[in-house]
Amino acid sequence: MSSAHWMASSPPQDTVQETAPGNMPKSSLRLSSLPPIFISESHFKDINELHRLEDDVVETGGLLSYNLHEAKIVLTRVLSKKRITMDLRSKDCYTEEVLVVKDISVADTGTDPAAGHKAKRGKLSGEYEDGKKETEESILHEVSTDSENEDEHKPKNRSTKRKRVASSVEQDPNKAYFSNPYIKVLKWEWFTDSQKQDRVLPIEPYLLYQGQIIDKPEDPKTPGKGSSFTARTKTPQSILERARADAENDTSSPVQQRSNRKLGQIGGGRVSAPFQTTPHSKRAALLHQTTSEHDLGQSSDLPEMPPWVQNDVKYACQRSTPADPPNAAFIAQLDKIKLARLLTGDEIGVRAYSTSIAALAAYPHKLSTGREILLLPGCDAKIANLYVEFANYGKIQEAEDAENNEELKVQKLFYNIWGVGATTARDFYKEKGWRDLDDVVEYGWQTLTRVQQIGVKYYDEFLLPIPRSEVEDIAATIHKHAVKLRDAGIQSLVVGGYRRGKEHCGDVDIILSHPEESKTLNIITDIVASLEQESWITHTLLISTKTSDRGQQTLALNSSSTHGHGFDSLDKALVVWQNPHYIPSTSNPSDSKTKNTNPHRRVDIIISPWKTVGCAVMGWSGGTTFQRDLRRYVRQTYDYKFDSSGVRDRKTGDVVDVDGEAGTMEQAERNVFGALGLEFREPWERCTG
Repeated sequence: MSSAHWMASSPPQDTVQETAPGNMPKSSLRLSSLPPIFISESHFKDINELHRLEDDVVETGGLLSYNLHEAKIVLTRVLSKKRITMDLRSKDCYTEEVLVVKDISVADTGTDPAAGHKAKRGKLSGEYEDGKKETEESILHEVSTDSENEDEHKPKNRSTKRKRVASSVEQDPNKAYFSNPYIKVLKWEWFTDSQKQDRVLPIEPYLLYQGQIIDKPEDPKTPGKGSSFTARTKTPQSILERARADAENDTSSPVQQRSNRKLGQIGGGRVSAPFQTTPHSKRAALLHQTTSEHDLGQSSDLPEMPPWVQNDVKYACQRSTPADPPNAAFIAQLDKIKLARLLTGDEIGVRAYSTSIAALAAYPHKLSTGREILLLPGCDAKIANLYVEFANYGKIQEAEDAENNEELKVQKLFYNIWGVGATTARDFYKEKGWRDLDDVVEYGWQTLTRVQQIGVKYYDEFLLPIPRSEVEDIAATIHKHAVKLRDAGIQSLVVGGYRRGKEHCGDVDIILSHPEESKTLNIITDIVASLEQESWITHTLLISTKTSDRGQQTLALNSSSTHGHGFDSLDKALVVWQNPHYIPSTSNPSDSKTKNTNPHRRVDIIISPWKTVGCAVMGWSGGTTFQRDLRRYVRQTYDYKFDSSGVRDRKTGDVVDVDGEAGTMEQAERNVFGALGLEFREPWERCTG
């Protein structure tokens, strides 16, 4: 067999036997009968801690919601009522406090005190143990004509049901609270304490605030239609708009000073309103599907659900996700919304949309109705409504608004700079007042990191797609230099988007390893030096030898990575690549100073010791949601920590051998799938986005 494995080879016919997951002790707490739960991110310093809490709620059967207008329970770390109401308002949820803490009248009388609030009930109110069925009916406005269902709603039966509820209220103190439509804000310890005791604890000791959702109050400072101020310039309505207006009149502001120097190129133009990612817009939240199923070319009967839907498999690493799903057009609209959430700092929204998009991408049938979406793990009423809108209009208004918003256009421009994340892009726009790359160069060049400076310098070139043939040429050159430095035992594999089958890639990710552990120790510095000597590398932005520094051992349990893919856990080099061989200009071919016209490319060279190379390949080959769910799956199933440098037991801190014996990097990856109890998925089945 050739030692060069820089392209994904066909997998062997024999497969590794799956091992059953270990019987890890799990809490018997069940929250499936409770209303939808919203977790406020306020005062969570570590976003991973918030994500773990969300995972735990889902594990107990809780109905996790990302919409405060659907949720009836809010878990928070905020303790004061004033801060709680501010936190709710910041999420476009306006409330007024309800002094009645609980409603015993449901059990004692024949009237329903919440009847007057039915119009304000959340879409998921009602019998929460039948949550998806209730949601489906409320979202799609499908009224059953079944006579048995009609009989169930006769007055005499309702009276009988109230008697049964009265009995359950006496047994369950929480029933009295959940019988009303009000939103309850609880200390987050209510959930963790319930976990410890394996039962749903009474919420009263943890109740911080109970409120009724109301319409957004009008600004009392806004002049009315009959006001004498109507002839004057309209006063900005939002706080952000008023702040902008104040800033325009404040010449002491650094942003305004820079705008004056630019002669109004930034400050003088009309500023668009900030993009809002609120659950309520001018378009109705619930849409009738007016386009007939016949017009859509779909059958009115739902297709047979794939096994992962029937079994409610929620982790993307447990199902096949192809690169070209049948609902790609709808997913593309959701991707626009997800990007807007990312740029506006809504991490919870990004995670929710990522989960939904991954489920939709794995669904093998062309969607025909919102009812299908409600059956998919990770998809809720919000996504079903968006699909109905997409089916009726061919687009989603929120996605269109996001794409056309001038503020987000500028932030996206900055976000595409190599080395600039969403937070930095937002800071460039809001704090520094920059509006284009010229502003970045003129007013902030010295404040940029070296990576960001290179990202600005080669901005247009880095956005050029890299064809597969060029990726293969780059990989072959790196492999050749590695073999020259060590021996023919070096193996290499291109991972990332290339291995998932993309025709064009944004960058090149290549992993190198050697069956002899000593051969990979500190090899990264030698490879970079060799490539620089032959002018393949024009800029070396980072060389990390952290794996070699710790003796090529798996990352310690108390260490964490902040860049994904185990960024700090493997030896690697981030470099700018340019093919030094080019055709000189025809105008003066003898001029030695003729500029190299080959585009600059971003290349990541990763080194893995052989004993954990399967984890490295697996950790760098899947889509973002696949990788996130893989770590969640390993944690929830085995209480292990998965990293590109290996696996550790969270209880003992010991390294867990999941790679086994393997002659190739691909076989080592297969071994990891089997050891973790997962069915092997080809790289092109991990396209979760």
